[in-house]
Amino acid sequence: MANNYFEFKQFTIWQQHCAMKVGTDGTLLGAWADGGERILDVGTGTGLIALMMAQRFPSAQVVGVDIDEKAVGQASQNVATAPFSHRVRIEQADANILEGSYDCVVSNPPFFEKSLTCLDNQRTMARHDDGFSYAALFELGKRVLTAHGKLSLVAPADYRSRVLEEASLHGFFLHRECAVKTTPQKQPRRYLFCFALSSAASIDSGTGVIEDAPGVRSEWYRQLTDDFYIK
Repeated sequence: MANNYFEFKQFTIWQQHCAMKVGTDGTLLGAWADGGERILDVGTGTGLIALMMAQRFPSAQVVGVDIDEKAVGQASQNVATAPFSHRVRIEQADANILEGSYDCVVSNPPFFEKSLTCLDNQRTMARHDDGFSYAALFELGKRVLTAHGKLSLVAPADYRSRVLEEASLHGFFLHRECAVKTTPQKQPRRYLFCFALSSAASIDSGTGVIEDAPGVRSEWYRQLTDDFYIK
């Protein structure tokens, strides 16, 4: 059973009331995503990514939204004890109809499209796209991003083509991409993406490895997460 909390250097994430616990995907995105002065975290869950973005960008105002009432309550509690709580707001909202103006959108979106749903309804909302799809995420980005805004997300490697297709259909251009492997010998398991509504002179593409060997963090992952992990 997952621990009820996960302690980072500057904040603690309690997660007993959230369907999706602290994991590698969220930590990767929070440490890698482009930021700005006004940041929107879509599907905030525990509030992890919202808090990571607030820590990385000291002048940013961050809004984390989630449709799940329990997640909103948990995230609000996590934010309240963080040293930058005055710059982070958590709201219960349906991202499909959300409005506003932001220069950065980040999301660790639902990633099982058109697959069997699980029995736990809260976990289903968190993991499946029945209520919020990749297409909906890009539609949201187009509604709320400023002219030079960025949309960053993490997705399983199997969904790379789908993400790129949806981005193109909604007028987004790829600016940064990182293929993430669990170990050097394995194929990428997930991708980090950063898109914008204007084209890039060149695309920043790279590969990251989480562990050089079982239990041994790579230098890339250590540097990426050093401001957050205690050990």
